[in-house]
Order: sequence, then C-alpha cells, then structure tokens
Amino acid sequence: MTALLDAVGYDAWALHALVWVPVLGAIAVVLSSEERSKNVAFWCSAGVFVLSLGLWWAFDSAGPLFQLATRTVWIAPWGVSYALGIDGISLMMVLLTTLTLPLAILGSFQYIRERRRAFYALMLLLETAIVGVFVAMDLFLFYVFFELTLIPMYFIVGVWGGERRIYAAVKFFLFTALGSLLMLVGILYLYFRARAGGGAPSFYILDLLGTPLTIAEQLWLFAAFALAFAIKVPIFPLHTWLPDAHVEAPTPGSVVLAAVLLKMGTYGFLRFVLPFFPEAASHPTVVAWMLALGVIGIVYAAWVAAVQPDAKKLVAYSSVAHMGFVVIGTFALTVNGLQGGLMVMLSHGLSTGALFLLIGMLYERRHTRLISDFGGLARVAPLLATAFVVAALTSIGVPGTSGFIGEFLSILGTFERYPVTAVVATSGVIFAAYYMLPMVQRIFFNRLDRAENQRVNDLSGREAVILAPLVALMIILGAYPTPVLSRMEPAVRAIVEYVGSDGEAGALAELARGGAEVRAAAIAPIARARTP
Repeated sequence: MTALLDAVGYDAWALHALVWVPVLGAIAVVLSSEERSKNVAFWCSAGVFVLSLGLWWAFDSAGPLFQLATRTVWIAPWGVSYALGIDGISLMMVLLTTLTLPLAILGSFQYIRERRRAFYALMLLLETAIVGVFVAMDLFLFYVFFELTLIPMYFIVGVWGGERRIYAAVKFFLFTALGSLLMLVGILYLYFRARAGGGAPSFYILDLLGTPLTIAEQLWLFAAFALAFAIKVPIFPLHTWLPDAHVEAPTPGSVVLAAVLLKMGTYGFLRFVLPFFPEAASHPTVVAWMLALGVIGIVYAAWVAAVQPDAKKLVAYSSVAHMGFVVIGTFALTVNGLQGGLMVMLSHGLSTGALFLLIGMLYERRHTRLISDFGGLARVAPLLATAFVVAALTSIGVPGTSGFIGEFLSILGTFERYPVTAVVATSGVIFAAYYMLPMVQRIFFNRLDRAENQRVNDLSGREAVILAPLVALMIILGAYPTPVLSRMEPAVRAIVEYVGSDGEAGALAELARGGAEVRAAAIAPIARARTP
C-alpha cells in the first residue's frame, strides 16, 4: 500500500484534497435535484473517507512529528501561509471526521425531507471546516476554519431542528463566538510578541513555538485560548449550550456535533494551549482548577443525566461527563493521561455518534424520544437492541470495548500524579452505569405492553450499514488499540516532555522537524533532569 501511495504522490496532494473535495461536492449538491442531492452528498463524503484511509499507511510513526506538510505563502505582508500537516493526534481526528460524515449523511435519508440540497451542501461545507481545523499548521488558517464551523452548524440546527431550534442555534453561536473572539485577541498578541522578539512576521505554528513570554503573559494567553476551547469541549460550567443544541438538532447534526465538533476543543488544548504556554499549563493553580472542573463535569453530568426523561438529552449530558475524562487526562500531563484522553475522544465519537443515530432511528419509528414511551423493543427489534447495548456498554467503559481503554488510561495517567483526583473520577464510571443501564432496560427489556411498540421494525439494510462500522470499531479498538496508540504516542510524548521542560525555547520545534532518533536525543536530557 505504501508503494502505491508513493507512486501516485499521495503525500503531496492528499491533505489538500481532503479539505477541498467536500467544497466541490457541495457545489455538485446545489446543482443537483432535491431527490438526487442526498446521493451526491453521500458518495462525495464516502469518497473523502476512502481517500483519507491512505493517511493510515502514509503516516510514519518514526518520522517527523508533522508529516505530509505543505506550506504556501497566502498573505505575505502579514506572514500568513496556507500550511497543512498532520501528526499522530490530528491523523486520528481526521479519520474520525471522514468516517462520521458519510454515516451521518446516510442516516439522514429518511429524516431530512425539506430543503435537502441546502442541508447536504451545508454538511459537506462543515466537513471541509472540520478537516481544516485538524490539518491547519498556520494559526491564522486554523482560526478561519475554526470559525467557519459555526456557520453550517448554526443553520443545520436553526433550520432543520426541533421546536426550540432558534433558541438552541443562537445560544450555540453566541457561546462559541464569544470564546473565539477572545482567542483571536490572544492570537494577535502572540503574533506581535513573536515579531517584537526579532522574528519575521509569521502565524506558522512551528515559528511561534518558543516565543519568549513572561509567566504573566502565559497565564493571560492561556486564559484566552482555554476559554474558547473549554466552551467547545464543553467544560463545566460552560456546558449549558450543549444539551439544548443536541436535543434540538436533527439527528445528523447531533451525530457530527458529538462525534467531531466537541473534539475541536480538546484538540485545541493539545495543539496550542499546552505547547504555546507550557509554564501556565503546568502551573499548580491552573492544573488544580482544570482537574477540578474535569471531575465536577464527570460527576455533575452523570447525576443530571440520570434524571432525564428524554433519551437524547440523557446522551447529551453523557458527553459532558466523557469530556471530563479527557480534561483530567490532558492536565495530568502524563503520557498515559494524554493517550487516555485521546482514546476517550475516539471512543466517544464512535459510541455517542452511534447512540444518537439509534435514538434517531427510534424517533423515526415512534416519533417520541421519551424513555417511558418505550419498552420491550428487544423482542421485535433484536438487531437494533444489540447495537444499542454495545454502544451503551462502550459509553459506560465496559472492558472489551474502546471506552474501557480510554477511561482506564486516562485514570491511570491521572493517578500517576494526582491519585485523589483519579479516585474521585473513577466514581464517574459507576455513575455512568447508573444512568445508562436503566435507560437500556426501560427501552428494550421491560414488558412489551404497548401496541405501538409491538409494530416497531428492526434495522433496515441501510441502517445496518450505518451502524456496522461503528460497532465493529468499538470492539476492535477495545481488543487491540495498539496501532492507534503507537501512531499517537510520538506526538503525545513530545508534548509531555516539552511542557515538563517548561517550554525550553525551540525544543518542540526541533522535535517536530526531526525523526525518532532526533526526538530521542532531545528528550533524553529532559527525562534525566526530571528523574528523581
């Protein structure tokens, strides 16, 4: 496979195609008929997914941190460049995105019945923006893509959502835009601070790393960036927009929001906050606050989820709890913690995306999401029940599923430095069972005593095709996560060592440009210095 990719020059054009092919697809959707638009959108997104699979083989874990990198001058006077590249972290986020979009589009075929061309065009534009966020190597370009995600999602919720869709869309937009504007101020300050240090004007990530900043400057910039990403995650108490957006969004919108959009926040912490402001990120007070907010999110969201009568809202609150595990794993600042947080991100994208798809399928059959309106569906829809149970067990973190790997590593990494925090966070696993298993019991395994439930159909062929890859990946990653972890580890280890060195000037940039041997030589002195 590697030889084939080399033969077609895959490294030179793959990332550009992944970003811009969905735009061409959106144009094709607009030019097609209402009936054909869904097929055009699906096959375009499916083609992007197939194209993205080459990244798995093109990426070399022993090579430079950032690979398939290209850089072209965009706005020369400002130092803005059109720069793309991936490391092991963004590789997994891109693959999660390109997998989620075609499944979400295929899952909308029966759900979306009005303004189809507009809807599917917006879905493809959303894919472009999300992939752009994960592959951008220029901070200005990243901000453009980050903001661009707001527009399609606003209209997807506001036009095709439920009764309170306008309220949910506006709330989502205002929360995210406010945080983004503060991050823009931080980006500009960092840019001018780098220029003041004698550097050429540049927004390129590797050029900005190691910019000399006082601890006060780092703390203020940390706050500006972290607020934007904390809203996107979302971290308690900035989470209130999420349940409203999930409940009111159409099924495909909820799937993309849960599986991919939330990951932009946690990705932002890993890509920018930790490397750019290492002293602030490792400051004891900052770490204490972030760990506390992560744990509160885990416990609070679980308690709130347990009393929800609406299945979709219950799953929405479960997302806040899952992201809490990502937060504590990230700010434990250990390799296991960051690896665990990333695995939680991937597993959450699979399991929660599947749960929203399944709840949407139930809604199409019964036109209700109230848990009390169901009962005994496993007797009449065993395949649907099986998929739901696997997704629910993955969400809980049962051993043998991808959810267990992520939560175990996240808690293990936290325990290495903050054992009390890890013990409290572990209670979230118990609380997850407390809210998830009763929902499964009441929907699928109580008495089948309602006539309308007795007529519920099992999965169709189209629905089975949608769910099969998600269920398979939950089990495969739970049984054998090594290939994923090995691709992410070099980037994770470089971040941990760089933050541990208090941002030794230029260290991460050198690590990023060198291969495995260069990284080992650069990290060794830091590791020795930190060994008690």
